[in-house]
Amino acid sequence: QVRLVESGGGSVQSGGSLRLSCTASGVTGTSDCMAWFRQVPGKAREGVASIDGYGGIYYANSVKDRFTISQDNAKHTLYLQLNSLKPEDTARYYCAAYFDNPGRDCRVTVLGNFVEFMDYWGNGTLVTISS
Repeated sequence: QVRLVESGGGSVQSGGSLRLSCTASGVTGTSDCMAWFRQVPGKAREGVASIDGYGGIYYANSVKDRFTISQDNAKHTLYLQLNSLKPEDTARYYCAAYFDNPGRDCRVTVLGNFVEFMDYWGNGTLVTISS
């Protein structure tokens, strides 16, 4: 059973930076999509950034040029570097993934917020940005 565990959240001031990590265990298949989502209470979960099975990287417009997604396959770890943080970035950030499904479009799934098509989720890590 695949398990995803996020870490690295915290409280920082506007303009600050954080680095989130997501460590995967129990992975036996091919990762076709690894992604970060975020959610504010009372709002829908939204896709932030993704890496597909071919290494293609995609970002939501709201975080483009500020956030950087990357992965270390040897460590089974996904990262999200958050720079130039704004109060509106405050949310719980979730790592998500699906495997062995190369026919599914990772970019569309994540940036279109089709959360039901992500097979595995972590419990999230809270990011709070103060002005």
